[in-house]
Formats: sequence, C-alpha cells, structure tokens
Amino acid sequence: MADGPRGAKRGIPPKEDFNAWYPAIVEIADLVDKRYPIKGMDVWLPYGWSAMGNIDSLVRSEMSMSDHDEYNFPLLVPHDLLEKENRLVQRLKLAREKGVDPSELRMDEEVEGFEKEVYWVKNAGDTKLDVPMFLRPTSETPMYTMFSLWIRSHADLPLKTFQIVNTFRYETKQTRSFIRVREIHFFEAHTAHADVEGADAQINEDSGIVRRLLHDLCLPAIICKRPVWDTFPGAWYTNAVDAIMPNGRTLQIASYHHYRDQWAKAFDITYEGDDGSQKHCHQTTFGMSERLLGAVVGVHGDDAGLIMPPSIAPIQVIVMPVATHLDDAVLPEAREMLRRLKASGIRARMDDRDMRPGAKHYDWEIKGVPLRIEVGPRDLAAGTFVCSMRTGGKQIFPIPELEMYAKKSLDDLAAELRARSAELMESKMCVMDSLPDSPKELEDGLVYEVAFDGNDADAQRLEKATNLTLLGDRLEPYEDERPCIVTGKLTKRRQHLARMY
Repeated sequence: MADGPRGAKRGIPPKEDFNAWYPAIVEIADLVDKRYPIKGMDVWLPYGWSAMGNIDSLVRSEMSMSDHDEYNFPLLVPHDLLEKENRLVQRLKLAREKGVDPSELRMDEEVEGFEKEVYWVKNAGDTKLDVPMFLRPTSETPMYTMFSLWIRSHADLPLKTFQIVNTFRYETKQTRSFIRVREIHFFEAHTAHADVEGADAQINEDSGIVRRLLHDLCLPAIICKRPVWDTFPGAWYTNAVDAIMPNGRTLQIASYHHYRDQWAKAFDITYEGDDGSQKHCHQTTFGMSERLLGAVVGVHGDDAGLIMPPSIAPIQVIVMPVATHLDDAVLPEAREMLRRLKASGIRARMDDRDMRPGAKHYDWEIKGVPLRIEVGPRDLAAGTFVCSMRTGGKQIFPIPELEMYAKKSLDDLAAELRARSAELMESKMCVMDSLPDSPKELEDGLVYEVAFDGNDADAQRLEKATNLTLLGDRLEPYEDERPCIVTGKLTKRRQHLARMY
C-alpha cells in the first residue's frame, strides 16, 4: 500500500470547545507540527502541505483564466524601499485623518511606519550591511520598483501579476496555526492599469474569483467594504472577505484593494499615453493566505476530525479491500478499482493494511477523506461496492459504474458541506435594532447585522456600546431603507459587528 497515516490518535477535544479543538485537530490530523523552536513558524506535514497545494492549484487556475502571469520576487527588500513605502502610507493615513489631499502634506508631518513589524537582516556573515534589509511582509515595494522599469507605454498595460510565496511578520499576539502565524504562506496579485476604469474592472473580476473559490471550498462568507479607518492606509478602499467560525468569531480570509494612482505616484509608475503625455497607472492588489485552510478546518471539521471539501482533499477516495483472506479475488479487484479512479482524475489511495477495519475507518475519519469505498467477498459476488461519505451515510453501487458514482458522491458531499456551512453562518447571525445599554446584554459568539450610516464618532460609539468591531458595508445592501442604529437616519447601508481573529 502507499504511505498511510500514522497510528490512530485519540483524545480529540469536543468541537463545542472550539479553542481547544482547533489547535488539537491541526496536529492530530497531521496537517502541521508545531514543535519547531520559533513561535508562529509551524512545520507543514505532507498531508497539510498537499491540502494547501490544492488550494494553490485552484488559485493558479483562476489566475490563468484571468490572464495573470506568475512571478517570483526576491525575499529580501532593502531598507530604503521600506522608507519609500512608509512615506506613502503614512502620508495617505494622515491625509485621511485630516480630510485633505495627500499632496497638501509636508514631508515632516510623516511618522514612523512598519519598522517594528518586519524581520531585519543587518549582517552578512561578520560584515555589517551598509543598507539593512528585511524579509518581505508583502511585496508592493519590490514589485512596484520593478513595475516602474517594465511599464513604458499603454501597450504594456494592463500588467497583471501574482506570486505564491512565504511572507514574514513579527506577530506579537497569540499565534494559532494557519490563522495567526509569523511565517505566512501567501498569495498576492498586483495589477497596473491605464486608468481608474481598468482598475474598477479588476476589482469586479477579483470579486468573482473570490466567490468561485468560496464555492469550491464550501465556505459562505461576508464580503464587506471596510470602514475608512480600517482600510489599508495605502488603498483608496478595501473589500474584505470574512468567514464565520464555529465560535462566532470572524476570520478575514481574503482582501482586495483599489489603489487608484497613489502607489504609482510614489514609485513613479508611468506610461506614455496616445497623446504622448506621461500618465500614472492605476493599481489593485488581491491577497489571500493559509487562513483559507484554517477556515476549512474550523468550519467543516467535527468531533471525529477533519472533513475535507473534495476540491482540496489530498485523498478524495480511500479504497479498502475487506476480508481478503476469504477470497483471493478481492485484492486484485480493489487494485483495479483504484486504477480506474486514478485514471478518471480522482485522487485515490488504497488501504490494505493488516488491521481491523474499524481502526482504518478512524484513521481516515480524522483526516477527513470525503469517500471510503469498500469491497469484500459478498460485494464481489454481487458486483457491487459500498460507498461511505464522511458527512454520514452509505450506499451500494455497481462496480461497472464506479467512476460515475464516485464523482456524484463527491459532488453530493460538497453540496452537503455548503448546506451545513450556510446553516452555521445563519445560526451565528443576529439583527440588532437598537444599541444595548451594555455589551454584557449581547449574546457572545454572534455576528450582529445593523443598519448604520454614521460618521467616525458614531462608529466609535457603536463599537464601544457593543465591544465589537465594525466590519464595514456589505456588498449587498438592504433593498429598503431602515433607520440607522445610531443616528436614526434612513439608510440602505447594511453592516456587521463581530469579534474578529
């Protein structure tokens, strides 16, 4: 048999105690080993890395369909480029706070940027570097330095790039596998366009990509336009995608930003227009990380282990020959079934270990393999096999139609996961019509929907009254006007309050 899981591991905490269940299951299911001696830097194990690789494959497919090209930029970034980014970001942040155009601010009004959030490299061997370097937290700085060299005319646009790399951030809060780490498996797409309309179209395309990925991962989510004070300072606006976890907290799993021409002006990214004049590009970014896998683990798993959506399951079907000692024809037939499944594009594996079936079942339940196919002497005599779904239930199908029924069962399981996760999301949503007198009046573990159309001070009052964070404007507003929960002003703006990871 091919390499199987290690021995069955007991002691999974009940999922009801999510804060204990989640960190336990990522190790029990062999996704990562957290014993590496640097906090927040886990070792990916083959099963976890394969699942993450399948998510990357979905992303790469979307990038190919939307004409993005994959690049790989250097890990190290010189300090002077960070200063350039700091000047831009802090100027935009101050301009936003003061309600003025960024061009009106003086350089001496800028403040400290991101130096405390990055890992520094200041020596090469025994030699102190003239210009310190840092490990990339994201890649605007190195990418846009090169964009300014690559883009010369309108014929070079749009430029649509992406990379899947590791990024590094000095996370000082409590780390949690996939959710809050210091070395991050990260996807980032960066685009440059001739005008704001091109960037607008890219944001719409990103929105479609996000929704298709959520469908593949069987995850419903809230997509919001972040409030101004929670928008990345270098962006004109930010759309964020928040999954709702079983404990009612939201987990931001993706974001995409419209930059207008702000970064292009800072990095001198210009092109020659049809009229011969130099114009600044308009840009967007789109980012996701291993948090996608964290959401899959948290939303779909149960007390018995993981439940992997078929789209990313490292093993979609496990084939188990039963009672081979009673009929010499069982094992050859199981091997032929495995061959047929693989030939049809299904990720399948054989488990022919000499151990009790119940122990095998437990192993594959922990890992969340979507389908378990068993064939024994009685099945062989009847020309059938038994198909058990990780979400529950089993059926008997004819062996000649193995491929068709395996694929249908995988589709059925994915549909069941979508229904379950939608039910979870609905169970965690609650409408708030009026401000509470105290945050203690609110039920813990819920996401509250509100009609809100106030200013920053109104938002601060709302957050203080609830002890929750305002996620921003839902991309799907109310159909009819409702009174704002703070001001009473009629509005269609639909927003959410939650406790965030």
